[in-house]
Amino acid sequence: MSTQLQVEATGETVGEAKWHALRELEQLAPGLDKAAVRFEVVSEGERGLLGVGYAPARVIASVDADEAAAPPLAPEQVGGEGDLAASLRELLAEIIEAAGVHCRIEIREDDEAVTASLVGGDLGLLIGRHGQTIDAIQYLANVIAWREQGEGRKDVVIDAAGYRERRRETLEALALRSAERAKSSGDPVDLEPMSSIERRIVHLRLKEVEGVGTRSEGEEPYRYVVVVPE
Repeated sequence: MSTQLQVEATGETVGEAKWHALRELEQLAPGLDKAAVRFEVVSEGERGLLGVGYAPARVIASVDADEAAAPPLAPEQVGGEGDLAASLRELLAEIIEAAGVHCRIEIREDDEAVTASLVGGDLGLLIGRHGQTIDAIQYLANVIAWREQGEGRKDVVIDAAGYRERRRETLEALALRSAERAKSSGDPVDLEPMSSIERRIVHLRLKEVEGVGTRSEGEEPYRYVVVVPE
């Protein structure tokens, strides 16, 4: 008979109470498959007149222990995946297993890139402080892709918990700071090595900025953007 995990949580709204309940379940079952969680609304809460008589919303969240874990990793090649996608899946499976993180790998491929999204519970360990770990994993994956497939390879993008959107915002902010630095100093500013997708973000962000231009220098996979005063 399957063991059931169950927690009770409160919040100002039912939605907030459910969120708190999920967080508690994740503490009990890292890598929780949220789709398997069942909720029972005990009370929808009451705000009360002028804040008097407030009662929180209350829910009970439960999940069978054998359903709690996210779907297992699938390091084998999935039907329709190309060589690069399959190689990337295998690499990520090894890294995730070594890190002891429970998540699944979703890969999509288009004409420009192969993007692997890591989906699961707490992915902070794989993202790392300021994204250092996931950037290192992405860098390693691109180096391997370059060695295996050379000029004809696609860019590899590794994402987890929406980190890449936050990374785009970081790159745009870095681009603007570098532009100001180049204009004030009169000297070119070299940025860190980036994938062609990330370099494109910088180029596009500074395209409309007066007083600076950009160019890419170096050899793959160490190619980087230079911000040049004009």
